[in-house]
Amino acid sequence: MSLKMYALIMSFVLQIDSMKYVIIGAVAGGASAAARLRRLDEKAEIVIFEKGEYISYANCGLPYYIGNVITDRNKLFVQTASAFQQRFNIDVRVRSEVVSIDAVEKVIKVYNHNSGDTYLETYDKLVLAPGAEPIRPPLPGIELDGIFTLRNVNDTDYIKSYVSQKSVKRAIIIGAGFIGLEMAENLHDLDLKVSIIEMGNQILAPIDYPLASMVQGHIRDKGVDLRLNEAVVGFEKSDEGLLVQLKSGIVLATDVVILSIGVRPDTRLALSAGLTLGSMKGILVNEFLQTSDPSIYAVGDAIEFDNPITNKSMITYLAGPANKQGRICANNIVLGNQYVYHGAINTAIVKVFDLTVEIGRAHV
Repeated sequence: MSLKMYALIMSFVLQIDSMKYVIIGAVAGGASAAARLRRLDEKAEIVIFEKGEYISYANCGLPYYIGNVITDRNKLFVQTASAFQQRFNIDVRVRSEVVSIDAVEKVIKVYNHNSGDTYLETYDKLVLAPGAEPIRPPLPGIELDGIFTLRNVNDTDYIKSYVSQKSVKRAIIIGAGFIGLEMAENLHDLDLKVSIIEMGNQILAPIDYPLASMVQGHIRDKGVDLRLNEAVVGFEKSDEGLLVQLKSGIVLATDVVILSIGVRPDTRLALSAGLTLGSMKGILVNEFLQTSDPSIYAVGDAIEFDNPITNKSMITYLAGPANKQGRICANNIVLGNQYVYHGAINTAIVKVFDLTVEIGRAHV
């Protein structure tokens, strides 16, 4: 730690009389912010609310646990709630869903999924890290048994259990992005007959078409039924299993469907707090990761900021930037707005069977 940072920490901490920091969301950015807050402020009361059962897990590993590449479920977790609480002296409340924010009174309303109780909690500074939610279009039959999205550990457990217990032999993946292709590979490696339905004219929309064509050929060489320029219009249940109806009139029978259509920022709490959204419908933050309310900061999949190359507003659905944002956000909360977040350019990498595809989304 530099002398300058040490001096800043001491000057601010000495001025603060037991601040209360509340973080909503505890996967990547939220957990990083909480840990950094504790390192900067030993006296503060820090509370994390997570509506799910688990904190700080590896989203990228979820398809590989389903496919038995990762055989030990515990390896998905960076920290457990109890270990995090003990190590950092932070009040971690899982299965506790924040349902609204009163930004004027600095009060949140929390629903406890275990007890069914609803209660209020105050804060001095609030960090929003609600993440993103999978898109489930209102198609006929989309709520049928056997149709899943993959976003968290519970989703993973449901899919893995369903594939095993139902003796699934066929799978249809809708959407050919990161998760769709990873799920296709892992289900194929479980000896399932796999089809991928993609509405666009190529997989992995951010990459150039010639590169996409090479990867598409590789996918088909592996025996996966890849259908481009094709849209799903509905689902039905029949004696043959799930029927997936395509816009072209083709009907495909399957045992399980994985929706990988995409995600969108979860901004419900931000809207309840009256925070400003950006042009991409994410929570708008400044260079200090501060929202339109000076007492509320935001990090992770739900925020929007300018791409440092194109200067166009964008959202990043990646854990690396979220973790960095969490640390910068904590610095600014405790030390005053001293540290600037310069953005991300959304480069990523994905394994597709025997190929590795690097993706850069910074198009000038």
